[in-house]
Amino acid sequence: MANLSMYGEMIRIRFLMMLAYRTNYYSGILIYSINIGAYYFLWQAIYGSQETLGGLSVMQMTTYVAIAWMARAFYFNNIDREIAQEIQEGKVAIEMIRPYHYLAVKTMQGLGEGLFRLLFFSVPGMFIIWLAFPIDFSNSLNVWALFFISIIFSFIVNTQINLITGILTFFLLYNTGLIRAKRVVIDLFSGLLLPISFYPIWAQDIMMFLPFQAISYIPSMIFTEGFTGAEVYSALGIQLFWALFLIIPIQFLWVIAKKQLIIQGG
Repeated sequence: MANLSMYGEMIRIRFLMMLAYRTNYYSGILIYSINIGAYYFLWQAIYGSQETLGGLSVMQMTTYVAIAWMARAFYFNNIDREIAQEIQEGKVAIEMIRPYHYLAVKTMQGLGEGLFRLLFFSVPGMFIIWLAFPIDFSNSLNVWALFFISIIFSFIVNTQINLITGILTFFLLYNTGLIRAKRVVIDLFSGLLLPISFYPIWAQDIMMFLPFQAISYIPSMIFTEGFTGAEVYSALGIQLFWALFLIIPIQFLWVIAKKQLIIQGG
C-alpha cells in the first residue's frame, strides 16, 4: 500500500507540474484544431462524390481524424527523452538508488501528464472541434466504455515503446536520432496519419504483426464504429497482447542496462 501511495503521488506531482504550465496546452488546442481542420478538408477532397473509402464513410473519417488526434494528447509522452537526458546528465544514478522502481516512476509520471492532457486538452478540444466540424459522437455507452478501455491500452503500449527507446540510451549513450525516428514511425504506422485499412494489403499484413496499430488505429476504429461486434473484442485482445508482450523486452533490456551503466555527467 505504501508503494501504491508513492506512485500515486508521482501521478499527482506530474499533474500539478503540467497544471502550472497549462497555457502551453491552451495554445495546443488551437494548433490541433487547425491540424484537424486541414485533414478534414483534405479528406473531403479525397472522398469527392464517393460515399465510402477503406470501409469508412466521410463522416466516420472526419470523426476518426478528430478522435485520433485528441486521443494522442492522452497517450503521448516524452519519458523516452527524459530518460535519455537523465542518463546523459548522470541523474539516473541517483534515481536508481532511491526506494522505487525507476521505470515505474517514469510510467506514473507519463500517466499524470496524460490525465492532465485528457482533462484540459482533449475534452475542451473535442468540444471545439464538434462545434466546427461534422463529427458523429456515438450515443452508445458501450462504445464509449470500450473506447476508454482501448485508449488505456494505447497509453500502456505507447509508454512501453518509449521505455524501450529510453533504455536504449544506456547502450547508445546519445539517443536523439532514434527518439525522433521512433516518433515518425509511430505517427505513420499507428494509424494516426492514415488508417491502416487505407494501406496496400501487403503493408496491412506486415503492420498486423507490429504493436503500432494498438496505439491509434484500434481506439479510433472502435470510437467511429469501424469495428463492430467480435471485431472490437478481437482488437482489444491485440492491444492486451502487446501490453503484456512488451514487458519482456523492457525487463530484459533493463537488467542488462543496469549492469553497464556509464555516467556521462553529474
